[in-house]
Amino acid sequence: MKERFERFTVLIAKISKSIRKIKNLAMAEYGLKSSHVSCLYYLRFSSSITATDLCDKCEDDKATISRSIDFLEKKGYLIRDNGGAKRYKSRLLLTEVGKKVADIIAEKVNRVIEEVGGPLSERERVDFYRSLAIVSGGLTAISNKMEEKA
Repeated sequence: MKERFERFTVLIAKISKSIRKIKNLAMAEYGLKSSHVSCLYYLRFSSSITATDLCDKCEDDKATISRSIDFLEKKGYLIRDNGGAKRYKSRLLLTEVGKKVADIIAEKVNRVIEEVGGPLSERERVDFYRSLAIVSGGLTAISNKMEEKA
C-alpha cells in the first residue's frame, strides 16, 4: 500500500510539474506563464466566459485567475465586456492578438498531446482517462467529506 501511495503521488506531482514547465517554456517568448496559457486556451474555445468560469475550467483559485486576467488585459490579449456586471462576472473576450496567441497555444497543446499519447492505442487512452476520472472523483469526494468535518 505504501508503495502504491508513493508511486501515485510522485507520478501525479511529476506530471503536474512537467505540464507547468512545458507551458512556461513553450510560451516564454510571449512573456506568458502557465496560468496565462490555461486562461488563453479556455478563452479561445469559449464564446462567453467569466472569471468564475475560468476558475472552474482551469482548476485554479480566484486570486491566480484574477492576476492572470489583469496581466492578459494589460498586455492586450483580452478585454472585459462588463455590460454593467461586476468585474468577476464580466464576459471575457479575446482581442485579435489574443486569438492569434491562443491559436498558437492550441497548436502547441495538440502537438504535445499527440507526442505524449502516441504510444497509446485508442482503447488504452480511453481506459486511461476513465481511470483518471475515477481517481479524481474519489479524491474530490474524500476531500469534500473531510472539509465538511473540519
